[in-house]
Amino acid sequence: MATRAYITPNVLKWARESARMTEEIAASKVSVSVDKLVEWEKGDKQPTIRQAQILAKAYKRPFSILFLPEIPRDFQPLQDFRKNGSKSLSTSSIFIIREIQQKQSWISETNREGGENKLPFVGRYSLMDNPKVIANDILQTLGIIAGNYKSNNPMKEWIAKAEAKGIFISRTSFIHSRLRLDSGELQGFAIADPYAPFVFINSDDWGTAQLFTLVHELAHIWIAETGISNSTELDIKTASDFNKVELFCNEIAANVLIPETIIENFDRSAFKDSKRLFSAARSIGVSSFSFLVRALNLNIITLPVYSRLKAEAELDFEEHLRNEAEKKAKQKANENSGGPDYFLLQLNRNSRLFTQTVLDSFRGGIIEPTLASKLLNVQINKFPKLEAQLYK
Repeated sequence: MATRAYITPNVLKWARESARMTEEIAASKVSVSVDKLVEWEKGDKQPTIRQAQILAKAYKRPFSILFLPEIPRDFQPLQDFRKNGSKSLSTSSIFIIREIQQKQSWISETNREGGENKLPFVGRYSLMDNPKVIANDILQTLGIIAGNYKSNNPMKEWIAKAEAKGIFISRTSFIHSRLRLDSGELQGFAIADPYAPFVFINSDDWGTAQLFTLVHELAHIWIAETGISNSTELDIKTASDFNKVELFCNEIAANVLIPETIIENFDRSAFKDSKRLFSAARSIGVSSFSFLVRALNLNIITLPVYSRLKAEAELDFEEHLRNEAEKKAKQKANENSGGPDYFLLQLNRNSRLFTQTVLDSFRGGIIEPTLASKLLNVQINKFPKLEAQLYK
């Protein structure tokens, strides 16, 4: 007869609910009825040790936590800056937020205990300051010249510059193959900690949107506003549709990526048709939509011109989405046949800076192998492969 796990019922229920998992889905994980799961959560009956282990893994909680006498103190929910009417955060979003919070908590504590100084740019400004001033400070601090990139991959350059200043940048689009992130739920979030600021970018979003999200989240760091975002693109909708912090960070991001001096210097033929518009926007690493809104807000184009070009750009974007869907289908086929390198995916998900820090601590004997493995989501015997990817 299988050994029963005498877990704490309300802790089991809390673990499921905090994972935003329904009773039906949780029950299916262990092939039992919903009634049986409810009995476990009420304490009328107990699962077997194996069943409890499976549920703990599904909820992404340590098995031992289910035996605590009461519900543990969990990470505080991040402030929700998302626009009105947004989708509820699903299990995938909850899991990635919790994962980043765990990483950030560890590195922040490590830096504090190691005597590291606070990063001076975290919270240097507030909502009372001028977005242009903040934008200039971001560019100067990171050593970036807006629109003047050394490659056709500005995102890579921005991440490298940010991490060189101690800002951890994580990017992924999935928890695992069956649990993917939805950019409609969240595009990114920022943890504005002076010892270890962390930014997460949902890479399910399209390319130029990711760059705008990154700079938007950096703006959150500069004004010390920790929270989740999903409206990180310029828009001409009424301010009531958006949180004031989001509008402010979008304004900062617009001044960073599309400075007034740059867009004013573009030849007016850039606004002749959507093809030229796309080319002009791409040359500075932003979307046609952001470029258009910025031009309208600066009175470079009129509302009728904006409306015409936006309609054209939307048709082009639909074609772009079809092409992207085809690429993703091919990518998924490649993944099934071995495709993007697993260690590169983990490196981007962990953040390169975070990976380097954990590996250094592990090699120096500062942290236990099991903790290093947990932080990096990579088995200890696979560290050399992860390290090789880091130095490519």
